Amino acid sequence: MELPIVNSDQQRHEQPIATAPYRRRYSHRVYVGDVPIGGNAPIAVQSMTKTKTADIEATVHQIQRCADAGADVMRVTVNDWDAAEAIAEIVRRSPVPIVADIHFNHVFALKAIQAGVAKVRINPGNIGSRERIAQVLTAAKERGIPIRIGVNSGSLEKDILEKHGYPTAEALFESAIRHVEIAQDFGFDDIIISVKSTDVRLMIEAYRMIAERTNFPLHLGVTEAGTTRVGTIKSAVGIGTLLAEGIGDTIRVSLTDEPEEEILVGKEILRSLGLAQRSVEIISCPTCGRIEVDLFSIVRQIEERIKSIRKPVKVALLGCVVNGPGEASEADIGIAAGRGVGILYRKGQVIRRVKEEEIVDAVIEEILNFVPEENNNHDTHS
Repeated sequence: MELPIVNSDQQRHEQPIATAPYRRRYSHRVYVGDVPIGGNAPIAVQSMTKTKTADIEATVHQIQRCADAGADVMRVTVNDWDAAEAIAEIVRRSPVPIVADIHFNHVFALKAIQAGVAKVRINPGNIGSRERIAQVLTAAKERGIPIRIGVNSGSLEKDILEKHGYPTAEALFESAIRHVEIAQDFGFDDIIISVKSTDVRLMIEAYRMIAERTNFPLHLGVTEAGTTRVGTIKSAVGIGTLLAEGIGDTIRVSLTDEPEEEILVGKEILRSLGLAQRSVEIISCPTCGRIEVDLFSIVRQIEERIKSIRKPVKVALLGCVVNGPGEASEADIGIAAGRGVGILYRKGQVIRRVKEEEIVDAVIEEILNFVPEENNNHDTHS
């Protein structure tokens, strides 16, 4: 099922921002604030606040932490009147575009749009009468903001679930397209789609189906993935598989943890596939009996200090003389350590010897002073 999209207001934005290093599915582009989603734009990483939205200070603080970790977009629930009253101030103070997460109540969607959110996550078929749907879609269109249609395997419509017997990829696809067609009936097509599931295989199959049959930008995620360890693995498998196939335009890792941890995992998934052009990549050895420095501590300290650094740098931290010199010399910045000292490399050249206790500061200094090659420094949103 091919769903053509025409939006004359945004045709001027259709030139690709970045060329991916693999064959990527080309999708219609929409804008979430100043962040492009789809149309071969860099893949955006997002999370969702876990505070009570009415607590403006706590919510803004959490958003700032996520922005510092590299978030491109943040989602905030607007689930009651107190949240609806708070959203305008949150939008005003946020360093990144805000998405309003709405379920069922069209009035909250209207208030969020009026407050200046950059996107609304709402399913048109769940907000009541055609008049209510028209109000929300008209308001979004007038403000030039997209909506995300989000379908989860755990909340499929009763008739679709009865038709298919249980959540299937076809059921997720059918539910998403039902909401898409409602929006298109009102002339609205600035749409992003997600078809999430806690079942990684089902999620992959559903996204493949949507990708094959539509040209909408896709928001990838494994819903309710679990604790940090388990959720990271499930998300890396599900999101990573699709990204490796060229499917996906924005991602959210769902963890039972602080939202900035979701951002860091999401960035690492992108980095592992060569899709995060503005982040520090750490390569470190697993260590063995040959180790002669406290590499665990060195790596942890460096990881903590680079969280807010957005620069395409590959850093190798190796703890012995077997693989260390070769790996360190192949990275942008490298340390090959042994017997309480480290040899510091920059672009394959030995710079100097540093004592073990000086390694962290020396590496951070090199990262901050490193000048990336011009052709690697084109991504402003990943």
